[in-house]
Amino acid sequence: MNKVLIIGGGFSGMSAAIQLCKQNIETHLLEIDPDWGADGAGISLGGATLRAFGTLGILEAFLEQGSAQDGVEITAPNGHLIGTIPTARVAGPDVPGAGAIMRPVLARILADKVVTSGTRVRLGQTYKSIEPDADGVTVTFTDGSSGRFDLVIGADGLYSKLREWLFPEAPKPQYTGQGVWRAVVPRPAEVNTLKMWVGPHLKLGLNPVSGEEAYLFLTEHSEQRQRIAESEQAARLKHLLANNFTAPMVHELAVQITGDSVVYRPLDGLLLPRPWYRGRVVLIGDTVHATTPHLASGACIGIEDAIVLAEELGRHQRVETAFEAFQNRRWERCRMVVNNSTRLGEIEIEGGDKVEHANIMRDSTIALAQPI
Repeated sequence: MNKVLIIGGGFSGMSAAIQLCKQNIETHLLEIDPDWGADGAGISLGGATLRAFGTLGILEAFLEQGSAQDGVEITAPNGHLIGTIPTARVAGPDVPGAGAIMRPVLARILADKVVTSGTRVRLGQTYKSIEPDADGVTVTFTDGSSGRFDLVIGADGLYSKLREWLFPEAPKPQYTGQGVWRAVVPRPAEVNTLKMWVGPHLKLGLNPVSGEEAYLFLTEHSEQRQRIAESEQAARLKHLLANNFTAPMVHELAVQITGDSVVYRPLDGLLLPRPWYRGRVVLIGDTVHATTPHLASGACIGIEDAIVLAEELGRHQRVETAFEAFQNRRWERCRMVVNNSTRLGEIEIEGGDKVEHANIMRDSTIALAQPI
């Protein structure tokens, strides 16, 4: 394996580039965004993600620029503490079991690592045509140039054009019946770990993302996919908080929400049936398994894909054998995260069985702590 092209410069694509360069493989990364940035507010991360950061070599940067902590506090809408859920220290005895960081900050950490790894990055471009054959793949780019690669890795996300080309019969992303509100607020001094207020149908969370800021998120049921004007989002979120939670901290947080800090997104999901590859083109990350955020593991399983794929490419001479080994290692773990996250959302929508919800969370956490 001498030369690889990665299409998509998100978390999965960047992670693949980092790991492939460690094997002295000439790695090219193609990203359509000329600014190569990540939108959004914060991102919650479990211990398995921090373990993956250790493998990539960015754990120290994350700990410096993000926030890591142990345990999750579960409270009622009035602020009464129901209990604390422990988080296993999967990344090592000295690394907390969970954390959070601003998405743009994590994107910058990964991008810096990609650049220093020696990856050849092409920004503001995409591909015009892909022509695979038995020995490799010829790719023509939108700037008119072309290149020859041993294989292509597709990491262009939930609405992947590469997936549509490679598997025209593939299922489309499906709306899950929920949307998520996200906002960045000043971090209350007394909040040292992920704190959640759980109501009959709404779930609110607050997670520190740095020493000064915290990431607020709220899942909301909506039978129809909502499109909410940016100018209306802050007022709508404040209304939801004021009318569904009586905890004093929640009302204090609502006052501090500003319009430019709020993001609302409908939650879509996708699990592409196997195979995840065809010929010398393989798909990873949200391109094949986009999950809702209920297990805080969407970024995790995409980054793990990149690590496992690089490992298998290093072990096998034949590309197809490496792809098959990658897929076999990843399928059940990714299926579990997508399906369990979807079910957690369904229970929230239904106001369903809290015992089932707790059991799914426990079993998923145990599974994610296992080696990849």
